[in-house]
Amino acid sequence: MTEQEHIRRGPRHVAIIMDGNGRWATMRGRPRLFGHHAGAKRVREAVEACPDLGVKYLTIFGFSTENWKRTQIEVAGLMSLFKRYIQKEARALRANNVRVRFIGDRPGLDEKLQSLMDELEEVTRECDGTNLTIALNYGGRDEVARATRRLAEDVAAGRLDPASVDEETLPRYLDTHVLPDPDLVIRTSGEARISNFLLWQSAYAEYEFIDTLWPDFTPKVFGEVIQSYMNRDRRFGGVKA
Repeated sequence: MTEQEHIRRGPRHVAIIMDGNGRWATMRGRPRLFGHHAGAKRVREAVEACPDLGVKYLTIFGFSTENWKRTQIEVAGLMSLFKRYIQKEARALRANNVRVRFIGDRPGLDEKLQSLMDELEEVTRECDGTNLTIALNYGGRDEVARATRRLAEDVAAGRLDPASVDEETLPRYLDTHVLPDPDLVIRTSGEARISNFLLWQSAYAEYEFIDTLWPDFTPKVFGEVIQSYMNRDRRFGGVKA
């Protein structure tokens, strides 16, 4: 399938800002962590829906570098949820041929969580179905800063000629260097901002800001958003002949 044929058929890489868990719980008179647990269930459904929707790569925003500003109770609860999710879902992910990767500032997370992340990446390394990337302790500006630091170190060490640096160079240092750029970025909950997510990679992505709160993001809603994307005319700065 050519690039143009794929563009007509749908997005190969979808990235999702999973917003609205806390609001969903509050609307039901429950604590915010109740919403996060409900949202975790939707992750499995979204991953399982990808093959039928033609989505090869799914990247989800789990925890941002700014989320540390939340209450200690909520942050601790989220960290516990991430650990349980990895332990609970590892077997199913492998059985469904899903390869998992994590992006973000991993050393900023506790050692137990880092170990579980490493293990999940390792046990799914040979899977060649859906590629699930989970952004934990991730911020787009932080990622670019870390990538630029590594690039500068290579220049200083003589491994990279500064005259050769162009817009194709920096992506090789990003956390996502093995992934294609996202075709479509979805944000749930009605908020219309990108929240420091995949800043470099999404330069030519299509965006869908939908009112649905993440715990209500069913495979049906996912399919409707994909269909909306397919009705768009992507020109990448050019004009239609």
